[in-house]
Amino acid sequence: MFIKLQYTVVCWLISVVSLTLANPAYAEQPLVKKTLVRSGEVFQEIQTLNQLQFPKTNASYLWRVPRQNKFPELSQANTDVVLVTDVKVNSTNKGIELILVTANSLKLQVLPKTEGNSYIADIPNAKLQLRSGESFRQEKPVAGITEVRVINVEANTLRVTVVGEAGAPVVELFDSQTEGLVFGVTSTTSTVQQPNPEQKPPTGEKQPPIELEVTAPPNTDYRVPDATTATKTDTPLRDIPASIQIIPQQVIEDQQPRNLIGILRNAGVVQNNFSSRIEDTFSIRGFTARNVYRNGVKDRFADVGAFSSSLTNVDRVEVVRGPNSVIYGQVNPGGIINIVTKKPLSQPYYALEVRRGGYELFEPSLDLSSPLTKDGSLSYRLNTSYRTAEDFTDFSNEKRFYVSPVINWRIGKNTNLTFDSEYEDIQQSPGASSEQIASATILPNPNGKIPINRSLGEPTDFFNRQLSRYNYNLEHRFNDNWSISNSFQAAFLTLESRDTVVSSLLEADNRTVERTQFTYSKPTEFEAYTLDTHVVGDFNTGSIKHKLLAGFDLFRQTRRSGIVRTAAAPLNVFNPVYGQPLGATLGRIDIYYRDDALGFYLQDQVTLANNLKLLVGGRYDLVENESADRIASTASVQSDSAFSPRVGIVYQPIAPVSLYASYSRSFEQVTGAAQDNTLFKPQLGTQYEVGVKTDLFDNKLSATLALYELTLTNVLTSDPTNLDYSVQTGEQRSRGVELSVTGEILPGWNVIGFYGYTDARVTKDNDIPVGNRVEGVPEHVASLWTTYTFVTGSLKGFGGGIGFNYVGDNKPDNLNTYTIPSYFLTDAALYYRNNNLSVGLNLNNIFNVRYYEASFDYLQRIIPGRPYTAELTVKWEF
Repeated sequence: MFIKLQYTVVCWLISVVSLTLANPAYAEQPLVKKTLVRSGEVFQEIQTLNQLQFPKTNASYLWRVPRQNKFPELSQANTDVVLVTDVKVNSTNKGIELILVTANSLKLQVLPKTEGNSYIADIPNAKLQLRSGESFRQEKPVAGITEVRVINVEANTLRVTVVGEAGAPVVELFDSQTEGLVFGVTSTTSTVQQPNPEQKPPTGEKQPPIELEVTAPPNTDYRVPDATTATKTDTPLRDIPASIQIIPQQVIEDQQPRNLIGILRNAGVVQNNFSSRIEDTFSIRGFTARNVYRNGVKDRFADVGAFSSSLTNVDRVEVVRGPNSVIYGQVNPGGIINIVTKKPLSQPYYALEVRRGGYELFEPSLDLSSPLTKDGSLSYRLNTSYRTAEDFTDFSNEKRFYVSPVINWRIGKNTNLTFDSEYEDIQQSPGASSEQIASATILPNPNGKIPINRSLGEPTDFFNRQLSRYNYNLEHRFNDNWSISNSFQAAFLTLESRDTVVSSLLEADNRTVERTQFTYSKPTEFEAYTLDTHVVGDFNTGSIKHKLLAGFDLFRQTRRSGIVRTAAAPLNVFNPVYGQPLGATLGRIDIYYRDDALGFYLQDQVTLANNLKLLVGGRYDLVENESADRIASTASVQSDSAFSPRVGIVYQPIAPVSLYASYSRSFEQVTGAAQDNTLFKPQLGTQYEVGVKTDLFDNKLSATLALYELTLTNVLTSDPTNLDYSVQTGEQRSRGVELSVTGEILPGWNVIGFYGYTDARVTKDNDIPVGNRVEGVPEHVASLWTTYTFVTGSLKGFGGGIGFNYVGDNKPDNLNTYTIPSYFLTDAALYYRNNNLSVGLNLNNIFNVRYYEASFDYLQRIIPGRPYTAELTVKWEF
């Protein structure tokens, strides 16, 4: 039923797109300027005959009022922060008009100046809050103007920059009750243009005015100044006492990764336990992190390690390091990963992309967006892709179909409703997991090493998944200070699998391994429902400013699974013979799981002074787990509760530098009981962190340096009085330092980099020697990716990039029985982007390094990484 619904929505959207393309709407010509500003001077323009305008037929222009005072008294300023929710650029006969969409333009203080060819206006009581990102940039909207940029430069300061080609443009301001603040911009070309003597004056016949809506190209910035993941509020990164790194759309576009770990390597995240080709399992700050979110809603299926996220509709990825239970409830302590998806755009945008690469990769995709009504109150976006590919491991193949329609309805100037859904069908051979064993690869073996393409499973194995998600998000703003948000997600996942895996160490002949086949006797079905409601309010207590967040969330997840475990024929890893008869049935599983959670959270972001901020928050959770064995007819229910606090402080001695310190805690439920039938308590993650953040090169480059200590307590370990039971006396501790850099060094030269040192150790345990390294955690991780694009001259549009990724050695088990060696990978890219056409060539692992990206358990199973590949991407935007 859900699949049929998805296809119905998709077909309907495609029809709407066709109608939109066939019936473009024409708007009105913008109002002509009367009062001009250049370098702080105010003067009147005397119009020539051919500059006279006819009356407007669009009522919105009747509401525009020219500003007479361009420099309002600061003492008369309204201290409330005004939100700018959209930016529009329209062409005029003399340049452009730039519209900051807001319901309170009269409250905006505009402080203009000129620097060289740039008109710059700072608006100190405003904040840009776009659904498509936290900044706006458009190149070459018309002749004479090279760039328009709108960004947040400080917590409550918005900057508008318009760069002229031959000189600073001339600007007039208008206030409009229906549109917002309008910058009427006269380009340097139009101000010096002389009238054509052959040009005929306008006739008495009135011509219908025409307004050209210009579609902004994708944002090419590497630096994103704001994030919502850490606080659930739009807050500048420099004001948050936490280490946060954002991988924006442009980095994804430049690198063209195949999977989520390809994006996360930019933030020092490493693959953990399973293959990146089939599962999203990561390690952050020394601990497994399956905390994957989509638009702030937890992806419950990442918890079961059974899904790899599609990147088709990904706009950016935000990584928040350290415990964050205060906002999101029970999570792993290392950090969380939030995938922000693409939203409908205010201007028409259509793109077709085709990707072709090594191992028979073929992936076409579409990205379509447009308003559906003339006033733009209803808009859509549709992302869809189809991928077929093989891989370097024998028997590997993959087919993926993905579609994600989104509808945005701006019900009024203060209310917005978004519906979005996703459907993905993945069919893979488990050869995609490419499981191998250490004693035939990285450890000595008298028979040599098995080739990297060797599969230890069966050609008939498979792993198929169908995922569907349905979401809505309702936002209402009571006024400029208070708002409420309500979101809901229903998600469904169906798994079908037959997987033959290694089940023993290498035998005495150094050739043979035992194997076991796991087959789903019936499809495993997951259901997850998540609801979140919260309010955000800005208020003052005397001279102290507050941003208050209060809310609650609840979720339910169920799982029904039936698995048959069968003895498979042993395999000679150096001379495999596949297709041998199966042995005896070893066991059956028929289980049902239910997880419920209800959480209440409260957070206050306190501005004690302009350079001193305090973050205080707390959350109380109630969780319950039920498990039932349908074969044994047994069931158990366990309930727990936990309180998770967070406190942090930010001090800014000078504007571009932030010093911060924080304390935070996380929790995760642990099910089961000790020998005396006492239920296990939740695991607790406790972190202390200090750091410094800085913005360089006129806020174009940002860097963060962090030091932390993170301790995980209530870890299970063997009961010394009865080894058949466990006790919660274990403890693990991770200490480290991290450095991240993101942004633009020079025009056209972008960089994103990370270095992390992690000392993760077992500090208390009854089985593992104290001092052993935590499994799967490299001590050193580093990445660097940099690109340069020619912005002028005959090579304009050409560019290239080079990247490096280093992962140090790690121990695949807590007993530290052997070591996975370190590796150093080199990637490169060449591309050409001009107007509507983009062509890119990506070269990955160009030195064909043989490496292993993950490992798990005492059986010495390890996962090899992909060898050298080349991929060509062609994209048309129209």
